[in-house]
Amino acid sequence: MMDRLTAVIFVLLVSCICRTLGLTCEGSCGLQFLSCSCHSTCESLKTCCTDYKEYCVEALPYSGSILGGTDFTILEASFNSSEIICRFNYGTDTVGYVDDHSRGHCISPLLYETGWIPLNISSDNGTTFNRVGSWLSVHTGKLDAKFKATLVNSTKWQYYGTPDVGGILEMTWNTSLVIADRVNIELWGYRETGEPYSANWQGEWKYLYSLAKDQPNNGSFSFLPKPAENGFASWELGSLRISPSKYPDGMWNVQAAWTEDHALAWHLEEKFRQNSTVWALDKCLAWDKLEDKLPNFLSEIIDCPCTLAQARADTGRFHTDYGCDMEKGSVCTYHPGSIHCVRAIQASPRYAAGQQCCYDSTGAQVLTGDSIGGSTPDRAHDWGSPPFNNPPRIPGQSHWVYDVLSFYYCCLWSDNCHYYFKHRPSSDCRRYQPPSSAVVFGDPHFITFDGVSYSFNGFGEYTLVTSRKKMLTIQGRTEPVSETSIKATKLTAVAMEEKLSDVIEVRLASGHNSLEVLRNQRTLSFSEQSWMDLHGVFVFSPSSTNVTVMFPSGAGVEVRLREGTMTTTVLLPEGFKNSTLGLLGKMNGDPRDDLALTNGQLVQNHNNPEEVFSFGASWAISNKSALFTYDSDYLLNTYLYYPRHDHTFIPVFSVPESPDDPLANQAAEICSGEGAQFCRYDILVGRSPAMGNATKMSFQSHISLVKDLKPVTSCGWLSPPTNGKKEGTTYLQGSKVKLSCDDGYKLKGSEVRVCQSNGQWSGQDTSCVIPSNIAGIVAGSVVGAAALILIITTIVLHSKRKQRKRDNETTSAF
Repeated sequence: MMDRLTAVIFVLLVSCICRTLGLTCEGSCGLQFLSCSCHSTCESLKTCCTDYKEYCVEALPYSGSILGGTDFTILEASFNSSEIICRFNYGTDTVGYVDDHSRGHCISPLLYETGWIPLNISSDNGTTFNRVGSWLSVHTGKLDAKFKATLVNSTKWQYYGTPDVGGILEMTWNTSLVIADRVNIELWGYRETGEPYSANWQGEWKYLYSLAKDQPNNGSFSFLPKPAENGFASWELGSLRISPSKYPDGMWNVQAAWTEDHALAWHLEEKFRQNSTVWALDKCLAWDKLEDKLPNFLSEIIDCPCTLAQARADTGRFHTDYGCDMEKGSVCTYHPGSIHCVRAIQASPRYAAGQQCCYDSTGAQVLTGDSIGGSTPDRAHDWGSPPFNNPPRIPGQSHWVYDVLSFYYCCLWSDNCHYYFKHRPSSDCRRYQPPSSAVVFGDPHFITFDGVSYSFNGFGEYTLVTSRKKMLTIQGRTEPVSETSIKATKLTAVAMEEKLSDVIEVRLASGHNSLEVLRNQRTLSFSEQSWMDLHGVFVFSPSSTNVTVMFPSGAGVEVRLREGTMTTTVLLPEGFKNSTLGLLGKMNGDPRDDLALTNGQLVQNHNNPEEVFSFGASWAISNKSALFTYDSDYLLNTYLYYPRHDHTFIPVFSVPESPDDPLANQAAEICSGEGAQFCRYDILVGRSPAMGNATKMSFQSHISLVKDLKPVTSCGWLSPPTNGKKEGTTYLQGSKVKLSCDDGYKLKGSEVRVCQSNGQWSGQDTSCVIPSNIAGIVAGSVVGAAALILIITTIVLHSKRKQRKRDNETTSAF
């Protein structure tokens, strides 16, 4: 108790002194004063105001489920009250507490958005919220498994009540997620109300009922489900929450662990269990009628890449779907027959719709016209879309309501997929245009968007890409390969922004064995999450040597660490054509104008290293335009307080050729084929065989990327004829599709059709008709008519003979 009191007194004393001098971080986080700083860079520069950690706070853990319930600690700040109030996004309050070590704890709330959420904390019962930080809200599907409860055999949970699926269900969780000896197991439901696409369209999470109360917190729970009572069966989507038993049922914003949201098959009404197929068909038909009334979103979503190679290479616009990932075993529950799916990263502009593209083991796109496992568009993008908070932009749940539950109704719980695919047909790839790529690697070497390759060993900070049209800027920082007399440089940092997005910087960390990511000059940690939704940009970092940055325009920047060097690849979609300048050239298909100085003058001789060096030097940035972070004396003195291009640094322009060089044999052994000149430079000038080998790998990777992104021609889906079938489900140039008819029908048109280079199918449209014999019919008709005439003539003649006979008999009688 005495230690706590001493700490509180010390904090108050420091705060008083700072206020007297006007140097407090209270209300000033992010600012810099003349004698101290409240900016995030102050820690490494050792210029922080004394109360920086008190008011500019950090949390541990820093992330949690969008559903809330995470208990996180406020690091290093001290609190003198027993209770604190934590305000999220300037409007959602939760009650926190202070532990025995004077550390504050907040409980994350249920949110309807993902990304970094502003956090403000009050220790005076809400009078002032003077401590500032942020909290990362994560989509339930992207949340690391250690932060959520697990449905054991989740397929059983979501098919429960359908034929042959029943019995006991089980769930597990990490007991550290709920600090309590006894817990309740609660069911929460989600629904959306109001008129779709209107101002009153709302999402709602609601406590429904408890499956169990006052259970031991032993990390597992099992039960035998029964149909829900009191109308709760109408809730078809939800999640289970494990929370301390000391709280009332359904209390908001308490520490808790959640399962992923899922279809609540296990609690649906008895009618579902009696005949799930009929029940699901009724739901499917109701959804079909609703879709007929809603706006058509299909025309504004992006087309799918034509091949799996394109889909995996176009990292600026498409990202692996966590539900069907070939790198993790290709579960593909909703896309049987596919081995990998990707999602369009950005939601469509007006309707916030999504695109999903799936591929089979041959690398061909799977279409719903051929398979239930085909690619499907989404009325609501699974990952949500800014500004979030309202349907259809609520991450995860809106997608469940409009795209996933309906798939259960029509396809998984009944065999009526034709209703679903009528509204969710696959987009083929006829309009897809792959992005162009450019790369910086090694010492450093450049390959522009139009394929011009050169080396530029300037020492400074330069513009790699700038586009006024798209308001995209990407800058690169270089520094000498080593502190010795080696006259060569390498890329050590890349900074970028688009429009008013967060500024993202990726740089070599200390020791040059990992990458460090900064957001607005503050280091981002990927220890808990590999994907982050940021302001106007997404960042994905599955490892410390791999970072991908994605912007709304579809621009992507990949940074890979190889042997202490950064390989940076920039991918730009067709919309950037004729709008880029910088060291990576003009993206217009014409390599002749790629090396243009800032004044517009073109390099006349691409093979003249001095002329190329002058071109590169012209793209040095200014202090005003710099996006980089200067958080060390070295960076301040080398770049910020110094010309951005070091004119005193003159690199080696050509590779020295000396048979006596001890590295000559290794260079000859490692470097061969296309791109060998880059590899040789890095070994013989950079004096590093490892770097030369990394350069070789980077060059080969870029060549493979260009190959994967090569445009291909698609003729589009070809339907089988009515009363017939087809062989072949690939629709790219050179593909053949064989058509045939069912028994009793005759083929009319082309039996084999080939996708041609003009994007059209060869041959004639095919149909299946009933065979007919015109000649036989005509002959039969003629014979029949002749026979009929003969019969009629015979009858007439016979009648006349009988009449004459009667007339003769009458005459004889008179």
